[in-house]
Amino acid sequence: MDNNKEVRDFLMTRRARITPAQAGLAAYSGTRRVAGLKREEVAMLTGVSTEYYARLERGNLRGVSDSVLDSLASALQLDEAERSHLLDLAKAAAPPRNSGNRTPRTEIRPSIERILSGMTGTPAYVRNARMDIVAANSLCFALYTGILAPTTLPLNLARFMFLDSRSKEFFVEWETVADDFAAALRVESGRRPRDRYLNGLIGDLAAGSTEFSTRWARHNVRFHRSAHKRMRNPLVGEVELTGDALELPGDGLTLIAYTAEPASQAEEQLAFLASWSSTANPVTAADGRTQTAPPASAG
Repeated sequence: MDNNKEVRDFLMTRRARITPAQAGLAAYSGTRRVAGLKREEVAMLTGVSTEYYARLERGNLRGVSDSVLDSLASALQLDEAERSHLLDLAKAAAPPRNSGNRTPRTEIRPSIERILSGMTGTPAYVRNARMDIVAANSLCFALYTGILAPTTLPLNLARFMFLDSRSKEFFVEWETVADDFAAALRVESGRRPRDRYLNGLIGDLAAGSTEFSTRWARHNVRFHRSAHKRMRNPLVGEVELTGDALELPGDGLTLIAYTAEPASQAEEQLAFLASWSSTANPVTAADGRTQTAPPASAG
């Protein structure tokens, strides 16, 4: 991806959203041509010259000190995810040390497989940095009935979200989930700017989905750590769960686990899906191997 353009667009969109009043600047009695901050105002707040900031906004972050980046992040009132993204863009401005990023893993350690399989009451899956689901437990397959199955692994979540019409039926609050996916993918693109597969994925999404390209142009970034989701399952109807992302250090993988509020309808729905998946269907291991399900106990 063109890092200079990424930097330019990110800084311009962040500058445009802050009014002088929000930045603590004195009211200006004349007519302003922009609703947000001017370049010279950002430069003043950052503590650099207007010419120097103009260089930054043209996309040239090479050699910029951490102190200047920190001051710029404060001037633009960046949140944690945005600050991290700015640092990633600055790192990408440096000459590459190698031909590209390491390929994200598509296999998981046996111990992680055992953890997934042991989470009998919690739907869970493991994905890599490119949004590929590489493993899931049987309750997750039941939750994603008709979408996720051992034969569909790896399944790319971003492609499903923006290029598969079933996603709008599955995710009840599709617009919100789509915002989160695009923002999370923007974070990954900042971390892995020379990843050819990731760049190809983004290109495919932009070409195939207006909804994605519109969100991509906003340059919003967000960490995908925890979120409430309402999903529509063909067996239990709408179910509201909390998804939490747990990073697996050293593997480049993330485990996503869904939980329900205690004593809630969602907890009963998960219990039903767990019972259904263990008695009505073959038991599927986390790595996709199918095993024979034990017979249901006699009444």
